[in-house]
Amino acid sequence: MSIICINKPEGLTSFGVVSKVKGIMKIKKAGHTGTLDPMATGVLPVMLGTSTRFLNFLPDSDKGYRASFILGKTTDTLDITGTVLTESAVNCSGDDVKNALSPFRGKISQLPPMYSAKSVDGVRLYELARKGIEVERKPCEVEIKSLEFVGSDNGEYTIDVLCSKGTYIRSLIDDIGKELGCGAVMTKLVRTKAMGFTLDDCTTLDELQKRKDEGAGFDGLLIPITKMFEEYPRTNVSEAQANRFSNGGALDINRIKKPSSEGEICTVFSPDGKFLGLGMNDKNELRAVKLLPKI
Repeated sequence: MSIICINKPEGLTSFGVVSKVKGIMKIKKAGHTGTLDPMATGVLPVMLGTSTRFLNFLPDSDKGYRASFILGKTTDTLDITGTVLTESAVNCSGDDVKNALSPFRGKISQLPPMYSAKSVDGVRLYELARKGIEVERKPCEVEIKSLEFVGSDNGEYTIDVLCSKGTYIRSLIDDIGKELGCGAVMTKLVRTKAMGFTLDDCTTLDELQKRKDEGAGFDGLLIPITKMFEEYPRTNVSEAQANRFSNGGALDINRIKKPSSEGEICTVFSPDGKFLGLGMNDKNELRAVKLLPKI
């Protein structure tokens, strides 16, 4: 029951990273916790083996990005890899770019890009976009919790973003370009934070392969799955309660020392500190949401 954080390389899809991890580590099941564009790099937590059972129960978490862009151009993908749609003269200074960031701090409405993994009627938008089909999309509310100007170099500007789940940085940059009146496209994207992990928690596919070739094993790179659930309250139960809960039985909330609030998901641990699974306070009973598989 563990995960591994990969610093995703440029040019590889998130699914491609998972496929390589499975091949190198010789495991049958693995799944990533959030799609990154092929051109993007950075933090990609990968759940291994039976940890994938909990993919649908991960808490929402803020994401951090460092993104670069150029002005005076727009593309169909909203990044530098796409087909150029417009080109405009640029008469903006660094201060102009800094000032253009202000309207995008806080809660904003954002239109998902056509070239994205978001689904409409069960079809990924990027699949439609590749066929030249554009469909109506509903704006989504996202929150930009921090948006800072980092600097510029030869006409390329860099920003740091801390945002809510579901934020599209390409769309944010496109909107900044509209605010400046000249257009903008993303040139680089690094995810610096996801699911509470940072680049410091990551390893690379090359390092994984090296460890495999040297027979060094992967233990030092594995992170307990409970690390992803730290924002959930923790509930400790007795041995008898642990046995009942592990078998799918509900527990009387009044018999638990530190119960979670009504409707709240919590992590459940046995007296010896073993993670049993996720539970929820439902009408004064702690019911199992997702349990560890029995060995």
